[in-house]
Amino acid sequence: MSVKVNIYNKQKKIEFAPQMRALIRKACAAVLKSENFCGNVTVDVSVVDDEQIRAINNECRSIDKATDVLSFPLGENGVFDADPKTGAYMLGDIVLSLEHALLQGELYGHGKEREIAYLTVHSMLHLLGYDHVNTESEKRKMRQHEEAAMNILGLPEKGEKNG
Repeated sequence: MSVKVNIYNKQKKIEFAPQMRALIRKACAAVLKSENFCGNVTVDVSVVDDEQIRAINNECRSIDKATDVLSFPLGENGVFDADPKTGAYMLGDIVLSLEHALLQGELYGHGKEREIAYLTVHSMLHLLGYDHVNTESEKRKMRQHEEAAMNILGLPEKGEKNG
């Protein structure tokens, strides 16, 4: 399995360090590993600020406020189109507000690294078809899958042991 993560830094407010790019790529790979996903994939990640994500959220969801991450899956029911040139499955697009992620990492007390990884993992699971909106059981299931990927990254919740 190979994972091609195209990352586009579209914001200028916060330095987007190479370590952040690497973390996003590792988080995408961790989800695919934890889900036993077979095949090559491509994912596009746009890193934006709160103003930009607010505009996208308003345009696409009619919610006029900033959010942390948005997911735009290209597949449905576990079926994904393949890139005719490479054969890789095209999972979709992730839009991540770096500004929001850094604030939340501070607010929740676990720092920017875990927050950026968590938001990427969360969004990747949406690209794979998981949801958490309708029922408590969906929320629990998605949370279990998030933590499985976070454990692979070595970033478990406080109190959990890695491994």
